[in-house]
Amino acid sequence: MSYHVVQDPEQVREVLRRIDDFLPTNALTSVVPLSPAALRILSRARFALPPVLASATGERHRLVRSVVAGFFTPAKVAGIGPRVRELTRARAEAAAAALAGGPVDQPGGPVDLAATIAAHIPPVIMQELTGFPLPDPAVLKRWSQDSLELFWGWPDEDRQLELARTAAEFYTWLRAEVIASRGGGSLFGALSAAGLSTAEVCSLGYFLLIAGQETTALLIGTALYRALQDPAHWARLAGGGSARELVRTVLAVEPSVHTWRRACPADTVLGGTELPAGSEILLELAGHHDPDAAPTAYSLAFGHGLHRCLGAKLAELETVLAVEETARALPGVRLCGPEPDWLRLLSFQAPLTVTVEAL
Repeated sequence: MSYHVVQDPEQVREVLRRIDDFLPTNALTSVVPLSPAALRILSRARFALPPVLASATGERHRLVRSVVAGFFTPAKVAGIGPRVRELTRARAEAAAAALAGGPVDQPGGPVDLAATIAAHIPPVIMQELTGFPLPDPAVLKRWSQDSLELFWGWPDEDRQLELARTAAEFYTWLRAEVIASRGGGSLFGALSAAGLSTAEVCSLGYFLLIAGQETTALLIGTALYRALQDPAHWARLAGGGSARELVRTVLAVEPSVHTWRRACPADTVLGGTELPAGSEILLELAGHHDPDAAPTAYSLAFGHGLHRCLGAKLAELETVLAVEETARALPGVRLCGPEPDWLRLLSFQAPLTVTVEAL
């Protein structure tokens, strides 16, 4: 696939504002066309992703957005802070115990903070805010990472079969939960009550479960890694310093969601460039801000305008508090081992591990 790449932040905002000229119809389309065999696996699970939120526009989109926004109000997000700190402290204590080791024959060893801390906070917060259940964290992590690779990676046909099986497993579980939630007070129940079909609720839930927790877990991992790269900065955080500036720098430079897509339904012009109907647009959301730009530059990582991420404030808050509490609970750690491998997909990035040892 050939994309017209847009890097300038103002042009990115322009594309996201011009909702009739640049549609989100390709936002959730797989980067690599799926093989017939992979599609058959998905079809057997009744896998369907009709446009609802990220890939939709119009009145239906506004209705769904209003329902979802009710579960992420500013008051609810502000009130979740103590819970994030509590969860982080509990996970950090477990990490500290693993670093310290047990008896003499069980010495402590390196600990991966991405797996022991970052992966565990967002799913719990998502569950408590939305009211719908989540599977075991290890299962959810596998489902989320495989779905990201299936839709935003470049898997060959053999790998597509593996990923499609995971996606079908994920979707089958999700569909059962959506059906069971009808008439209840969860987000799934509210969407059903608003008139959405089972397929539409599943479509929203499929990517909300990923966007609502996996991308935040990836962001926490990146922020922890960058904080630990500067021992003096880690010491300041451990001493009670704020992680907000660090997190906003990460969001401006290397957020977990670093690109997004749009499509041209008709011939149009952008920045003097003629774009024919059918053109695919790749928006770079980070890494191109003027150093002297307004301090809100980081916010483009969450999109702009009609499709701006409804969980933007929540993701930032969770990351700030998770980094602060981890540093305070683990002041005497440092990065160890080789440079970590990174997740590098079309729209997602983060270190796969954040491995530390005791000083």
